[in-house]
Amino acid sequence: MELTLAKALNSGLRKALESDRKVVLLGEDVGRLGGVFRITDGLHKDFGGDRVIDTPLAESGIVGTAIGLAFRGYRPVCEIQFDGFVYPAYDQIVAQLAKIRARTAGRVAMPVVVRIPFGGGIGAVEHHSESPEAYFAHTAGLRVVCCARPSDAYWMIQQAVACDDPVIFFEPKRRYWDKGEVDPGAGAPLPLHAAEVVRPGTDLTLVGYGPTVRVCLDAADAAAEEGRRLEVIDLRSLSPLDTATVRDSVARTGRLITVHEAPGYLGMAAEIGSRITEECFYSLQAPALRVTGYDTPYPPSRLEDVYLPDLERVMDCVEQSLSY
Repeated sequence: MELTLAKALNSGLRKALESDRKVVLLGEDVGRLGGVFRITDGLHKDFGGDRVIDTPLAESGIVGTAIGLAFRGYRPVCEIQFDGFVYPAYDQIVAQLAKIRARTAGRVAMPVVVRIPFGGGIGAVEHHSESPEAYFAHTAGLRVVCCARPSDAYWMIQQAVACDDPVIFFEPKRRYWDKGEVDPGAGAPLPLHAAEVVRPGTDLTLVGYGPTVRVCLDAADAAAEEGRRLEVIDLRSLSPLDTATVRDSVARTGRLITVHEAPGYLGMAAEIGSRITEECFYSLQAPALRVTGYDTPYPPSRLEDVYLPDLERVMDCVEQSLSY
C-alpha cells in the first residue's frame, strides 16, 4: 500500500504499541492533538492516556522520565517536537542515557527511542530547521538512525523500539508528505544499521541520508541525461556507520560525494570522507568531496533555499569530481 512517510511512522508506532504493552509514547502534544506533524494521530484514542502521554513543555523532563521508565522495564518513545528543541534535553541524553549501559557493564538495558524531526525546507522560524545529528553520532553509547522513505520509516521505527540500546531517531520533516510503497507483511528488508544502495551506478558514488536522499536521486536522474551513471546510497544509520557498503561502492566508482544539510565542519561528510580515504585510497580517482549546509547558524526561512544543498550545488560538485 502507498503511505506518506508520516503515516508510515504512525503505522509503525501503532504496530509497536500493539506488539508490546511496555511500549509507551511521551512528548508535547503527542496525545489528544496527535503531534504537531500528526505522527501520533489516533494513538491516544486507541491506546489511552497511560500509554500515549502528553507531557509538560520540558524536554529534559521528558527524557529523564523516559530513563526512569526504562529502568522499570518499559520501552519509552520520546518525541522532541522540533530539532532545535532537543538542546534542553542534551545533558540527559549524552550524560545519562548514553552512559547507563556501559556504567552498569551491560546489566541494565536502556531501550529509549528519542524521535527528532530535523532539517529545513518547511519555511519555519528559528530553532525549527536544524540538523543536530553530529552531536549525537559523536556520543558513544547512542545509536543514531535516520529514515528517508516510507518503507524505511515503517520498519526502522519498530526496529528502534525493539533495540535494548538508546536510539536517536531522526525524521526528515520536509519529507513527511512524500509517498511510497509499504508492505507490512513482507518483513523488515534490512537490519537497522545497514546502508542501502537505492540506485546503482558506475561513475560516482553519492551518499545521503534523510532529506538529501531525494536530492541525490534527482542528481542521478540529471546526470543520466548526460550519459553518466551515479550510484546513490542511503546511509540510514549514522552510528554505527555501515562503512562497508560505501567502501564497496567507491571501490567500483572511484569517486565519492556526501550530501547533508548540517554544516560541513566536523559533520557526517567529514567522517565518511576520512574513512573512505583511509580504506579506499588506491581506488579513489578524485578527492572525497561534500555538499553541505554552510558553517553558519540556520538562516531565516526566506534564505533557506540558498543554504540547503540542492540539485545545482550537487551537480556542480559532480562536475568537479569527474573533472579530475
